This record gives sequence, C-alpha cells and structure tokens, in this order.
Amino acid sequence: MLAPLLLLWPMSVVLTWLVAQGIANKPFDRELGDKARLLSQHLTVQTWADGEPHLVFSLPADATELLHADESDTLFYQVVGPHGEFLGGDRMLPAPPESQESPAPGVLYFRDEEMNGEPVRVAFVRVRVPQPGTGTATAPLVQVAETLGKRSRLATEIIKGVMLPQFVILPVAVLLVWLALARGIAPLNELQQRIRRRESHDLSPIDEREAPEEVSPLVRAINDLLARLDRSISAQKHFLADAAHQLKTPLAGLRTQAELAQREIDAGQVDPQALKKSLQQIARSSQRAAHMVNQLLAMARAENAEQATQHPAVNMARLATEAVRDLVPRALDKRIDLGYEGPETDRAGPRRSRGPLVRGQPVLLRELIRNLVDNALNYTPAGGTVTVRVVDDPFGQVVVLQVEDSGPGIPVAEREKVFQPFYRALGTNVDGSGLGLAIVAEIAAQHQATIALEDANLRSRSPASDGTAPFGPGARFTVRFPAAPPAASPPEPPGPLTA
Repeated sequence: MLAPLLLLWPMSVVLTWLVAQGIANKPFDRELGDKARLLSQHLTVQTWADGEPHLVFSLPADATELLHADESDTLFYQVVGPHGEFLGGDRMLPAPPESQESPAPGVLYFRDEEMNGEPVRVAFVRVRVPQPGTGTATAPLVQVAETLGKRSRLATEIIKGVMLPQFVILPVAVLLVWLALARGIAPLNELQQRIRRRESHDLSPIDEREAPEEVSPLVRAINDLLARLDRSISAQKHFLADAAHQLKTPLAGLRTQAELAQREIDAGQVDPQALKKSLQQIARSSQRAAHMVNQLLAMARAENAEQATQHPAVNMARLATEAVRDLVPRALDKRIDLGYEGPETDRAGPRRSRGPLVRGQPVLLRELIRNLVDNALNYTPAGGTVTVRVVDDPFGQVVVLQVEDSGPGIPVAEREKVFQPFYRALGTNVDGSGLGLAIVAEIAAQHQATIALEDANLRSRSPASDGTAPFGPGARFTVRFPAAPPAASPPEPPGPLTA
C-alpha cells in the first residue's frame, strides 16, 4: 500500500499545478477583458472634409497611464480597423490565428502568444461601431496582451499552499498505514505460527474463534480440506493395513511350507510325495501373493487422477473381445462356457473402427473388463456359463457392458459391500484378494459410469452326471458408460476411371 501512495504523490503535484494554472488565469483574464472593452469605448466615427466617415481611435493620457500602472507585468494593446488598417497601439502585437480572424462581434476571446521572446496572454474582441446616417456598423479589432508574471506568482503560491501540507501529511499517512497494516496482519501472523507449530500428523480443525473475522471463510475452507485429507489418509491406512493382512496369509504359507520341506531334508527323511506337495503349496501361495500384488498395483493405477484425465475414444467391443480371448484358456481349464455377445470387430483393416465408442483410458477399461470376467470365472462352477455382452444404446446415448454368470449369485444384503476393498462374501471357498470389484467400482467412477448388480435369472439345472454343482441364480453386472460421438470415417478410395 505504500508504493501506490508514493506513486500518487507526484501525480497529485502535477494535477495541482494544472488546477492552480486555471485558478490563476481566471481573475487576470477577467481583468484583461475589461481593459479590452475599455479601449473599445474610445473608438469613434468622424466625418472628415471629404465627407466620408472615418473610424478614429483616441486614447486620453490618463487612460494610457492607467493601462501601464502595473509595474510587475508589461501591457500591450492594438486597435485595427475592419479592413486591417492600423488605428493605434503596438504594431508588433501578432494578429489572431486564421481560425479566429473573424470572431463574432462583441464576444471576448483569449489566446496565448509570444512577444519579444516572452509569453503573453492576449484578449481580443471585435467591436460594433455604428456609422451615423448609414444605418450600418463597422467591426474593428481590439487586442490587449499582458505578460504572465502575476499569474506565475499566484500559481506558485497556490502550489505552495497545497503541497507544503502534503509534505507533512504524507509521512504521517505512511506511518499510520504501516501501523494499521501491522496491527491488522498480527492475527494472521499468529495464525500462521500456530499452523507451523503443528505436528505433521495433526489434522484437527483450526479454531475459527481465534482467527480474524475477515479470514474466517479461509479458515473454514482449510478445515474442510483437513477433514477430507484426514479421511483420505485414514482410508489409505485402512487399505494398507488390509493389504498387509491379506499378504500375510500367502507369505506365512510360503514360509511354513519352506520350513517343513527344510526340516524333512535336514532329518534325512525326504518323502518325494510330501516334498512335491510342499512345493505345490509354495507355488499356490506365491501365485496368490503375486495376484494380490498385481491387484494392489491395479488399484493404485485406477486411483491415479492424472491417468484418469486422459480419455481418448475407445472401442468397447474390441476391448471386450480381447479380454474374452485372453481368458479363454482359464475358462477351458475350469470347463466353463465363456462367450461374447455384441458387435463384431476386426483387429486390423478398415473395419477396426466398428463398434460402440466410449471416452476412457484403454488400460483401465481393459482392467475393468478383466476383473469382472475373472470374478465370474472364480464363482461359476464347472459346466457353467459366463457371458460378456456389449450393447450400443444410441437413444440413451450410453454403451452397456454386461458380464453375467451362472454361479451362486450375490445376496441383496451384500451387493453394496462387494465393491469395498478386501470384502468377500461369506460361505465361499474361492481364493481371491477381494480387490477385483473394488477396482471395477473405482474405474467406473472415474469414467462417469454406473454399475448395477442383479440376479442373472438363468434357467436352473439339475446336478450334472459328473458331480459338478448345479447352477445358482447367477449374477449380472451391468456397467453403463456415456457414449462417445462417432469418429469420422476415412474417405473411401477413389474407384478406377472409366472412359
């Protein structure tokens, strides 16, 4: 605030000088105009011996002394006839400029000129002098010029009277502003120090009562940020604790089987079947641990906000067919019928752009489809079916992805919980990390998609002859994505020219 004050002060000096010049000119211009009208009163029309009327200017001696009574400035005057003939006064006084050579009679005008290298102020007027016996009037020009000594002295006195108090007031104003700002900012400094003294783990809200009223909205915004940060950190801590607990089981299994195999080797009683069983258990535990780590990495990638903002147009049908193609070997191992229903797409060629388009990150969308299909394969018994379906709804401007299975289904009470990290439905003996559906929910939220879970209501079957479990109500996951506008198709190549 001090810098604007110091900048405004010279501007104030300039403006005061301009105003003082105007104030100083007004009384002296009025006096100069009175003198011009006084001189016009000494113009008369006389008839000489030739019988023609002539314009005569005669100034008495006392009037001449009155005009030159001012000792501080020099006065000049000039009287010129209507045809430019000199009638009296100073011949050196310049004539009015061309734009003012014919001023309106009786109207007083002012201008600035220079005589003998010195600036002067000039008042001039055209005087209407009637000619006796003719009914007409003539208009001689009367000019009075005066140097600017009195005007400059008056303007200087005005400047001194205005600016000298400012030299006293300005330092006082600067001091008052400094003290006021220091006093006003003191509570902010105290608030800053209290925030700096906090521990890094202290996310409790700031007391608004101890903050200045003007920054209460800022304190409330900071408190809201701290609350959201506390919830985020708590969720991360909970997630890490659950991840550590989930990783502990396969790692403990690895350690137990390795110690058991080592004990048998040390005892010299190596049973090939027992050793093979231990190695198989180690392989399964390491596989579960690797799957858990991959799911954790997928969850972190899904929560990456920077990656989520990159949303090109993606062919949903092509991603679904690729995911089904990759998981066919696993479905064959479990004797599950894995199929795809939807638009057909080619991996290359001009038909590659066919199929419904959505705005999204291809890696995340592929992870969403794989997790849904993987979850269905985990819970579908042998002999069951898993269907991946892509439906384009141009009227609703959405692209629908469905994954349904003929497994045991999910009770209504647990359908909201299955999307929570590390949650697994009770009564299932399926190996898993409990992260698959949580990853699906996170990716769907980042793509403004909605998820619906319902029973598939497939036709129930009796147990198979080979002892496989019968079908249950099944589960159908429906994900609705906002449809992307279709991309412009490339122009067709020109055909052969024909004559």
